[in-house]
Amino acid sequence: MAARSIFLTLARNASKERRRALLRSFNSGSEVVYQEDETGAQAEKGIENGIHGEDDDDLKSRIFSLRLPKRSATNVLHRWVSEGRKIAISDLRDISKELRKSQRFKHALEITEWMVAHDEFKLSDSDYAVRIDLMTKVFGIDAAERYFEGLPLPAKTSETYTALLHSYAASKLIEKAESLFERIKKENLSLSALTYNELMTLYMSVGQLDKVSLTVEELKRQKVAPDLFTYNLWISSCAAAFNIDEVRRILDEMSLDPGLSESWSRYVNLVKVYIAAGHLVESDSSSLVENEKGITQREWVTYDFLIILYGGMGSKERIDQIWKSLRLTKQKMIGRNYACIISSYLMLGQLKEVREIIDQWKQSTTTDFDNSICNRLLKAFAEVGLTDKAVDLHMVLIEKGCDNFDEL
Repeated sequence: MAARSIFLTLARNASKERRRALLRSFNSGSEVVYQEDETGAQAEKGIENGIHGEDDDDLKSRIFSLRLPKRSATNVLHRWVSEGRKIAISDLRDISKELRKSQRFKHALEITEWMVAHDEFKLSDSDYAVRIDLMTKVFGIDAAERYFEGLPLPAKTSETYTALLHSYAASKLIEKAESLFERIKKENLSLSALTYNELMTLYMSVGQLDKVSLTVEELKRQKVAPDLFTYNLWISSCAAAFNIDEVRRILDEMSLDPGLSESWSRYVNLVKVYIAAGHLVESDSSSLVENEKGITQREWVTYDFLIILYGGMGSKERIDQIWKSLRLTKQKMIGRNYACIISSYLMLGQLKEVREIIDQWKQSTTTDFDNSICNRLLKAFAEVGLTDKAVDLHMVLIEKGCDNFDEL
């Protein structure tokens, strides 16, 4: 009764934000807040045991109220069913997806285990693939391997194989990844670009750039259609090796691809701007940063192209995240990095962000603002037929007091 009373009081009188604030305050060591946090923990236990508020009583809310990983989502599901309520597999999939987005992998895994344990739920290939990924995150790669090998033969599909390949790639286990890839080919499974992208991502992460192109050749032999990420990884590997002629050839191939969409066209244009402005050739391939644990100049080229990729796809949110992450590193920003992010924001029409980046560049203590780079950008936009973008950039530069630019 005490736990019920405590929880109902919290549910009625405190918002979710307030409970989060109490947890944050607890971490600061306040004795009073410690008592409140203990109360919150009791409230979580109350949720697990079926004691809940009146306004937000649905299965998702109950599970998401389990803030501590040690609390059991399985108990919440048992309690829900014991109350005579139904559970649809679509709801479980949605809840699991949201939990994964919140990096609450243990609870997400418990949701999928419930699905496996109940015969009324017919699991899809995607369900099995998700479980492999969650097994890796919660228990490690060995557990994921054992789970995969224990799957019934019909469940060993291209999707589940690719999920295990993703786990190997994330752990940079090259030999295991390559061995699994050969096994996939022997199974004569119908593969998508995603499987090849996983292997290419692994090679990029360990600096085996030559193997990226070899993987693309294999993809083409198998008559698998490349997607935008395939092209991005391929271009990034050539850019990191400063093979500019190959980058141009890939761009020409993309332009002829029958699956070219509007987002692909923006991507191709933006990469052409980047190359025309000369930002790849200005980099010194031997110029590695001093901090071996940091990002090398080669890797920075890849990050630049990742920004360009999301710029071409119109994903401002992802560009924001990548740029914020790069600025938080201790590496020296160079003109190329600023030019890349300016180009991406300009393609999306985000002039406010362009102004902010120019300010950051001008105020930078690690690299001087470079008028010549901006001049090359202006000309590059015009050369690929994006005169309106060049005009926008020119106006922003004038507004920011930058001068010595050629006439458009």
